[in-house]
Amino acid sequence: MIVFDMDGVLVDIESSWEFVHEAFKVDGNENLEKYLQGAFDYREFMRRDIGLWGSVHINQIRNILNRVPLMKGAKEAIQSLKKFDYKTAIISSGLNVLARNLQKELEIDYVYANDLQINSQGILTGEGEEVVDLWNKVAVLYSLVKHLGITTKQCAVIGDSIYDVPLFKAAGFSIAFNPRDEKVKENATASIVQKDLREILQYFTPDACMQ
Repeated sequence: MIVFDMDGVLVDIESSWEFVHEAFKVDGNENLEKYLQGAFDYREFMRRDIGLWGSVHINQIRNILNRVPLMKGAKEAIQSLKKFDYKTAIISSGLNVLARNLQKELEIDYVYANDLQINSQGILTGEGEEVVDLWNKVAVLYSLVKHLGITTKQCAVIGDSIYDVPLFKAAGFSIAFNPRDEKVKENATASIVQKDLREILQYFTPDACMQ
């Protein structure tokens, strides 16, 4: 199975949360810094970020995220992996609205991302549903492989940030895709510094051997 981070890997933006912030002209950096410092947990981090957007309809969020560009070569890469009989998954602390769009467009098998709660009128309640903690993506991987009856060593992980490193360490193979810093690169089996997802295919052809 090939596991993808979403933001910066399948789509050509750094953060789906930040993409929405920019659309509403709000700044979530203080929330992120406080979360990373341990001032509050991830659920509270989501609550504070969602609160910046106000009482808006979920369709407004969908319309914003519909503008997110796919990473170059994403469709061709996923299509090729399917031909090679790989299962695919997204494990992302980004927004599930975007992840579900990608699941449909790219035919991803499994998707785990964080959701937005809405009321009966489709208005954001200000609460989020925590599915993937930014610092604990690996817990989702362990749950998924248990469900599938495989091991993490039968998985390859493709990510770009320090938050993907625990996934790299658990997986049998890992690719730092346009890594954001050297530590990401150092903890991956391989590194690609090119914004074209087709570059990963060299490692997943039928003749390629996953260490």
